[in-house]
Amino acid sequence: MSTEHSRYRWFVVGVFFFFMLLHQTDKLLIGPLESQIRDSFQITKTQMGAVLTGSLIVGTIFYPLWGYLYDHYARSKLLALASFIWGATTWLSSVARTFPQFVATRASTGIDDSSYPGIFTLIADYFGPNLRGKVYGLLQLSQPIGYLLGTVLALMIAPMIGWDWRTLYISTGLLGIVLAVMIFFGVREMPRGKAEPEFENMAEMETFHFSWAEAREIFRKRTMWFIFLQGFAGVFPWNVIVYWFFTYLEEERGYDQSSILFTMAPVILVLAVGYFIGGALGDFLFKRTNKGRILISSTGVLLGAIFLYLAINTPIEARNQFFTLMVITAIFIPLSSANVIATVYDVTVPEVRSTAQAVEYFIENTGAASAPFLAGVIADATNLKTSILLICVTAWILCFFFYLGALFTIDNDTNNLRMQMAERAKAM
Repeated sequence: MSTEHSRYRWFVVGVFFFFMLLHQTDKLLIGPLESQIRDSFQITKTQMGAVLTGSLIVGTIFYPLWGYLYDHYARSKLLALASFIWGATTWLSSVARTFPQFVATRASTGIDDSSYPGIFTLIADYFGPNLRGKVYGLLQLSQPIGYLLGTVLALMIAPMIGWDWRTLYISTGLLGIVLAVMIFFGVREMPRGKAEPEFENMAEMETFHFSWAEAREIFRKRTMWFIFLQGFAGVFPWNVIVYWFFTYLEEERGYDQSSILFTMAPVILVLAVGYFIGGALGDFLFKRTNKGRILISSTGVLLGAIFLYLAINTPIEARNQFFTLMVITAIFIPLSSANVIATVYDVTVPEVRSTAQAVEYFIENTGAASAPFLAGVIADATNLKTSILLICVTAWILCFFFYLGALFTIDNDTNNLRMQMAERAKAM
């Protein structure tokens, strides 16, 4: 690999990190702004849950379309389009004047939320299997850091300079359009499969094209069955935490805005580091056993469930104990994220990877799109403590058992892919 190519691929990672950071900031702003938006439209938690669920439903519907497009056309140009859509739809939601308008425009922001498979599959053609976990973990630092940036913007900077939630969304929408231009002109497409070990040193290689036969093979790989199942359950907790945890701290634990910020900022920073640690540990163990990524993932969800349960059940007056347990929780719950993405690519051929990941995300969000609404309903009937615990702990325990199932299938599916890639390399 040339030094120029090695430097350029890290430039691409930097562009996508910046895109994901600002996109996640925009997407996750709604958590710390939730009370302000509810007051603006005079709506209940259940109605706000419906707003959050609307964008998730739209994103779910668009996953198969994005996956199909990414496997057929230049991913870099499609990602530029996604960034432009992000900017335009966010701006529309900022100018909505009635609750029905806000529901509709906020739902439209889900169109670009399902665009990430293009990022991860393009990166897979820049970096080989033994590095992907770390790179994906690095990219996924953007989600919690974006959450933290959104929190600081909403709770500290915006009140200081007199911005309301509408002005914040106008600003983040404009950044989406700027990034669209940067991606369109700055990111080059790579041949699908270029970074696979069997093709990495080839000056010329065959271009792999989407095949319905290979797409059907996705559903014949038993590891993918367990990936789909854990995905269906695993996103429930994230949507509940992202959209309701700030309200829980404020309304049920009595935190003011500064207390929320100084409690959650360190937790979110630890969460961010957890993404990279998870990816790095997954790569480390994957070099020694095909089961490595699954072992890290199963450990993460189990310990995450245990420590979240302990944290939420901490007495309200014991703030230091609550903070400590939340920090420990934040170490474990992101460990599986980068490893799941890398595992999908460890068992599927390059020309259908966007489709495979899009299907996985579609299944994830089919169930989890209802999580904010379900959490709102349970919270209105009981309280947010019960709602968060019931949904999060149940989902993560289910994920643990689904990962155990994948331990029995991953060796066969990974070895089959390497054999298939070796046969293609010999035929060139």
